Amino acid sequence: MDRWWVFRFSFGKFKEEFTMKTTDYLVKSMTKDGKFRAYAVNATQVVEKAHEIHDTWSASSAALGRTLIGTLLLATSSLQGEAGMTVKIQGNGPVGFIVADGTAQGTVKGYMGNPHVSLPANDKGKIDVAKAVGTKGTLSVTKMAPGDKTPYTGEVNLVSGELGDDFTYYLAQSEQIPSAVGLSVFVNPDESIDVAGGFMIQVMPGASDEEISKLEKTLKDLPLVSQMLRDGDTPEDILKKIFGDDLKILETMPVRYECDCSKERFAHALASISKDDMKKLIDEDHHAETVCQFCGKKYEFNEDELKKIYAEMTANDDKKSTDEK
Repeated sequence: MDRWWVFRFSFGKFKEEFTMKTTDYLVKSMTKDGKFRAYAVNATQVVEKAHEIHDTWSASSAALGRTLIGTLLLATSSLQGEAGMTVKIQGNGPVGFIVADGTAQGTVKGYMGNPHVSLPANDKGKIDVAKAVGTKGTLSVTKMAPGDKTPYTGEVNLVSGELGDDFTYYLAQSEQIPSAVGLSVFVNPDESIDVAGGFMIQVMPGASDEEISKLEKTLKDLPLVSQMLRDGDTPEDILKKIFGDDLKILETMPVRYECDCSKERFAHALASISKDDMKKLIDEDHHAETVCQFCGKKYEFNEDELKKIYAEMTANDDKKSTDEK
């Protein structure tokens, strides 16, 4: 695979540090000539909430956090209305799979295979996200609009496991948008999240090679985003350091970790198991407990509720059988 391209558009060096008193938010902007779109987000509280829900250790926190941040950037830049997006990372590292759901409204949620991964620092003294995620595997993005029976899914191979490069490569290969994506999570010694955030820059039609090269140099010479945030820079400040005054802010929106699970949704999920399994739950267990993987909330179903679901399953099967005759 051509590593040059990934290098050319993946200068994302990001970290984290606002204060926990500051509400997470994302900034959408565009250069005044319309040749570059740029997004930056502070997602410290988003990633901290994910850490609290899933009890993630440092390497897992960084991997899940970067995925959540990348999903926020993709979802808020490409979705409209009530559409949703699911990002799945499946690498060969110890964290296993990672799943994140995002919306155009700036909400995100996620979970992972193994939240308890802590690794020695890499040769740069940072959390070894690439080793945690793995360098072999896939990144897939599925976009779903309400009522859409055929959602779109794009999938690419992982190129580094650092995830910023991988989101960059996805945008180039699947969306045909040359981009630079920077994702970062800084974890405190006590496993809490100090800061987390990221940025995404997209090259629009009309940008010349000279202008792209100038952007490359700017990104290459840019201080670590972690340092900028520690110095008190906001997402707007970071974007201004990249593009100067040649930038217009299009929108500032809050972002948050939010799960929309409900007992009704889990009842629908139970109705999708086999009738034999449902009968076994009723006759042997007399109840069922379901747990949301995204937020950890539990939903209890007593025997009467299970019998009601079973009756609806039977009625639906009878109707389907009648319709096929």
